[in-house]
Amino acid sequence: MAWRGGLRRGGLRRGGLRRGGLRRRLVVAFVLVAAISAGSLAVASYLLVRQARLEGSLTASTVQARQDLNLAAAISYPEAADFVQAYEQRGSHAVLIFPDGRSAVSNAQVNPPIPAALRSLVRQGQLGYQRMDVAGLPYLVLAGRVPGSAAELYLFFPEQNIEHNLDQLRNALAAAWLGVLLLAALAGRTLARRTLEPVAQASQAARAITDGRLDTRLPAGAGDEFGSWAAAFNEMADALEAKIAALSAAQARELRFTANVAHELRTPLSALVAGASLLRDQVGDLPDPARRPVELLIADVSRLRTLVDELLEISRLDAGTEPVQRRLVDVRALVSAIVGARGWDGRVAVRGDPLTLATDPRLLERILANLMGNAVEHSGREVTVRISADGYAEVADAGPGIPPEHLPHVFERFYKADSARTSAGSGLGLAIARENARLLGGFIEVSSDVARGSVFRLTLPSGPAGDVSEL
Repeated sequence: MAWRGGLRRGGLRRGGLRRGGLRRRLVVAFVLVAAISAGSLAVASYLLVRQARLEGSLTASTVQARQDLNLAAAISYPEAADFVQAYEQRGSHAVLIFPDGRSAVSNAQVNPPIPAALRSLVRQGQLGYQRMDVAGLPYLVLAGRVPGSAAELYLFFPEQNIEHNLDQLRNALAAAWLGVLLLAALAGRTLARRTLEPVAQASQAARAITDGRLDTRLPAGAGDEFGSWAAAFNEMADALEAKIAALSAAQARELRFTANVAHELRTPLSALVAGASLLRDQVGDLPDPARRPVELLIADVSRLRTLVDELLEISRLDAGTEPVQRRLVDVRALVSAIVGARGWDGRVAVRGDPLTLATDPRLLERILANLMGNAVEHSGREVTVRISADGYAEVADAGPGIPPEHLPHVFERFYKADSARTSAGSGLGLAIARENARLLGGFIEVSSDVARGSVFRLTLPSGPAGDVSEL
């Protein structure tokens, strides 16, 4: 394969793919195939050799037995002892049984028993054989009737050498089988590593792209399937990099546009706010037909001012230029001050324990004011702020609640649960609250029930003055 040199431009280290898994399964499968194949071949070879050796021994012993039966035809009982002793000198045994029941045994100490089935076969005039153990050693017993007589000759041919050779062959095949397994394991491990190396590199490359290193590519010089795979992966990475670059550029343009629009609106808006303030002071002196349009104008100028201020704040948060200056803050006193300043004394109830945190009071005020303002605006009922010594603040209302399908989107910019609702809100308050909470190292959670209202919980990390604290 041509997968050499590692990943270009990405600078990834090796070993990103978790070891084990597929590689281990491939090695095990390779070893199992080798074990079954080699084992089957070894067993078949052993059985064939064993059958050949035993058949060869039977053939040679049968030829010898027929000769010995012809020789025994001239042997009388007095000569039988010397006849069978000759077999003992050759390392075998012999038993000659005469019709009158007398017998001659080559070795009286061994005196091997005659199998009944074999003796019955011999009495029928047939040449039979049977393998049996005599004194713990394997023998081939060949027997037949002596020609021209009713005497029976039983010859015991030793097969110890055959058994010993078969044992050696079995041990050699077992050792060879184990050697094949070891070689198969080594070869399987090597092949699996080389085969899966492109997969490991692809996994590392995918992880690198996930981590944001979009310039990571795979070497695509191989002419096999992995080479085509690498080329397709690189094409995908190129397209993804270009798409993300385009999205980033579009986002940057959007942020610049928002910031520029907000800044450009501040100058004419200042004049409008000043004019609206003068009209507010004179609205009581205006005739009735002109009073309502002036009140609407003043309200719209106020909404426009709020929107521009929120756009500027969002721009600062996106640009990362919002400073954080922590100091000790009495959270309950801060909440009470917000309620008094916004004129919510009769609508927002403050409850809970005293809580002092080391945090930025300016950002914390924005978070709490936005959460309480959202509850006051949309609930139409009493709002309760609960401060816990355990380190969190909850803003709860008894309003109509938020439908479940809208809960995942309530912190999105310009998002409103009811797009047809005409309210003073711009849809940026909750988004600004969440961004400020992140800036302080915390988070905001929301739970809602359409029958009981909504609860927004603000949690910030805790620590001594100068560190991030928990609210």
